[in-house]
Formats: sequence, structure tokens, C-alpha cells
Amino acid sequence: MELSTKPYLLRAIHDWCTDAGFTPYLAVAVDESVRVPAAFVKNGEIVLNISALATNRLKLGNEAVEFSARFGGVATEVYVPIERVVAIYARENGQGMAFEVPRTAAADTSATSEPTIPASSGPRAVEAPRERTALVPVAPAAEPVDSAASADSGDGIEPTPPPRSGDRPRLTRIK
Repeated sequence: MELSTKPYLLRAIHDWCTDAGFTPYLAVAVDESVRVPAAFVKNGEIVLNISALATNRLKLGNEAVEFSARFGGVATEVYVPIERVVAIYARENGQGMAFEVPRTAAADTSATSEPTIPASSGPRAVEAPRERTALVPVAPAAEPVDSAASADSGDGIEPTPPPRSGDRPRLTRIK
């Protein structure tokens, strides 16, 4: 079994977001292996705020992301297998990384011979495919509770405005 780079990249982007004062969000393709409140899942996806203020006992492991969080005031244990993570990005500017997610049997209604990248999604960094799958577009399921203010990076590059509720975040490459 080959060791995946995905959990290491998740931890690196999470650390970068935290160090830069950004709010790290995790986009997840939900299936039966993911434990999240079903009421917050839209179109088979959920976006989770994984900042220190929003989570308790956050563990970004090699096999799964695990933490406790409140959803609608109810404490919930969250479990996300690493292979179900679609993207990790900063809420304030949309910078982060997107990944390929294997399609479930229910979602595999159309056979494609090659992985596809949606033309409207902009630059995406993805892991080399282990099997032939299509990218799952990142679309926030619901506006997370956290409403941190946007910060200017001061590096001379104009930041991307934060995504509005219902918009797709613009993922850009991190230099």
C-alpha cells in the first residue's frame, strides 16, 4: 500500500490557514462512511469549519479527520475519512487545495473514461488518481456559523473576495 500525500497536505493547509489568521474550511463528499448531521448535508456535500474555535479535539490523522463540534447547539462527533475530503480552503480568500474523491456506486451513473476538471472551477491542485474518477465540484452546503472578518495578506496580491452564500469558492494555488 502506497502512503497518500493527502493527509499531509490537509495538515499543511490547515496550519497555513491558522498561522495566517484565516478560517480553515473542509468540503466533504458525504456517503455512508462519513459521520455528520444529515440535516446539514446538501447535494451530498457538507462544508465544515475546522478552526480551533469551532472544533474540540480536532485530529487530522492519516486515515480520517475527527473532532467534536456544535451543530444547531447540539454537540456532535464528526468523522470524515480522508478519501471523502473534496477540498480544504481559507474562508476569507478561497485559497486552498481540492482533491479527487472516488465516486460512490450510487453516484456512478455515467461512465467516463478519463477524469474531468470542470472548466469554471479555475486552478485546482489534485492528487494523482489511483482509479479513474471525476472531480467533485466544491460547493458550500451551508454558510458555517463562524463569521470571521476578512484579512489583507499584505503581499501585494489583491485577495479574492470571500465566497457569498451559495457561491463556489475560488481555489487558487498557494505559493
